[in-house]
Amino acid sequence: MLGQVFLVAALAVGWQAPVAAHTAPDCPTRPAAGNIVGEPEDLRSVHGELHVDLEYRTSVDQSGQTHFCYVLADGSEAPTLRVQPGDLLVLRLKNAEAPLPHGAGSDQAQPSHGARHSHAAPSHGGAMVPQVQSAAATACTRGAMSPTSTNVHFHGLTVLPVCHQDDVLSTRIQPGDPPFEYRLRIPANEPPGLYWYHPHVHGMTKAQVLGGASGALIVEGIERANPSLAALPERVLIVRDRELVNPDAVPVQTDSMPAPMVLRDAEGDILNTGTGGGKPAKDLTLNFVPVPFPQYPPAVIQMRPGERQLWRILNASAITYLDLQVLVDGQLQALGVVALDGVPVDTNGAPDRRILWQSHALVPPAGRVEIVVKAPPPDHKASFVTRTVDTGPAGENDPTRPLATVVTTTGAAEPRSHLVSSPEALRPSGLPWLGTVQPVRTRKLYFSEQPHDPKNPNSTTDFFITVEGQAPKVFDPASMTPDIVAHQGDVEDWIIENRTRELHAFHIHQLHFMLLDWNGIPMDEPYLRDTINVAYWDGKSSVYPSVRLRMDFRSPNVVGTFLYHCHLLEHEDGGMMGLIRVDPQAQSPDHRR
Repeated sequence: MLGQVFLVAALAVGWQAPVAAHTAPDCPTRPAAGNIVGEPEDLRSVHGELHVDLEYRTSVDQSGQTHFCYVLADGSEAPTLRVQPGDLLVLRLKNAEAPLPHGAGSDQAQPSHGARHSHAAPSHGGAMVPQVQSAAATACTRGAMSPTSTNVHFHGLTVLPVCHQDDVLSTRIQPGDPPFEYRLRIPANEPPGLYWYHPHVHGMTKAQVLGGASGALIVEGIERANPSLAALPERVLIVRDRELVNPDAVPVQTDSMPAPMVLRDAEGDILNTGTGGGKPAKDLTLNFVPVPFPQYPPAVIQMRPGERQLWRILNASAITYLDLQVLVDGQLQALGVVALDGVPVDTNGAPDRRILWQSHALVPPAGRVEIVVKAPPPDHKASFVTRTVDTGPAGENDPTRPLATVVTTTGAAEPRSHLVSSPEALRPSGLPWLGTVQPVRTRKLYFSEQPHDPKNPNSTTDFFITVEGQAPKVFDPASMTPDIVAHQGDVEDWIIENRTRELHAFHIHQLHFMLLDWNGIPMDEPYLRDTINVAYWDGKSSVYPSVRLRMDFRSPNVVGTFLYHCHLLEHEDGGMMGLIRVDPQAQSPDHRR
């Protein structure tokens, strides 16, 4: 690690930082390529509470890659937070980054992808906060957004979007601040499954997540929803992306076809080749074990022969889509999907003990999938791979590549965590199944893009998500004026159109939704999600690709102001984000008009 070199987060978003000496602690050393996949540290609640102290750090490795990390006092990175429904989670986050050099203020720290905004943080009432504040400033108005600011978003949890819980609009934890305390009560009816935590400072999110600042959060009890999973060993697998370590390398040739030409968009990302191969836009890591282009040396997962495990897989990538498969001796193996985005697939009206047996699992950035995997017999070659994803002609290149070799050996260590062997049945929800509730209204939103300077072919791109009837605009973090006002207790249908030539991943904070239609075709998928792909436009059809989603505003924990956006983080940072305010139903007796 180059601990005496100061490189702030903005290096990853295009801002040229001054260099100065500092003594801020480094991120831990990460594994080398080809290593055995280790497991993150497990932190479990005790007597209904989980108390965690983390440091947020940055450093630069020998290859020049900027790392961002959450670190425990013992030096371990990105622990898995394990809580029960109803538990209290207390997370104290210390920003251990070195302060910006004198004179290097937030006016120099411009977000990537053409997002050109004022960077003072608004209060919840919309009033602007001064750019410079002391550490004693109001907790959730920590001043300017800069490359050294950070915060935490608890992705997928149904908790309030308010100070000290899941506010990302105003909370700014700066270097030199005392540890900031998050206190959130996990709802008693929170679905058991895989969630995650990551930074969410507008304009800086891509850089911090791309650098590795992310970790898993598990709400325990999935075996209570699906007793067929009882006693299974479980493994947390986090796929992260990062900048290419070997950007000038030539793709390895697998046949006589010439290597596809490397084309880049205005922001420098490698465009989809349409071939299934070629140079990827980003490298991938598996629990921080790198699988770098061009040779893709796989990581190693060890299992005992014939062992069944629950793999809890998180795509913590900033921009990379995954299409996951397991092969044994080159033959596809069925994946037993038991949960999506933290919600078991046998809840929400589906049959008890349901397992979806699929040949692959498409996981967008921020998506999660939990699958049952069986190890092969000894002396059989097994691989965990991601297949190419067609992101569209303007999308990034996500080619086929391995993630890990699955090695079966009787000496394989047992995963440290197992599901409960004799689970108590999960109580059914007291609410009607979402699929049977009539929506009070239907809204239409659409993704679109535009060069910031149409006369300049190298101009950065402005990204929009727009409510039909409103004018497209890039997200402005200085404004608290909502694009949508909804009401707690309601259910709505949202149609999300994609009017661009690249794939987008729609995400909304604080709640889950159900997919009803895909491009106008009804879908029989009674599963809840918080992130979903919207297919790209072919550039000529008169009808845009779309999804129809049933949005669930019935929980009282959705009251407040929060975000919806594309979870390709360069698009989010570039303005493809909107604000929704959910008002208490009692305060709006005429809200159905």
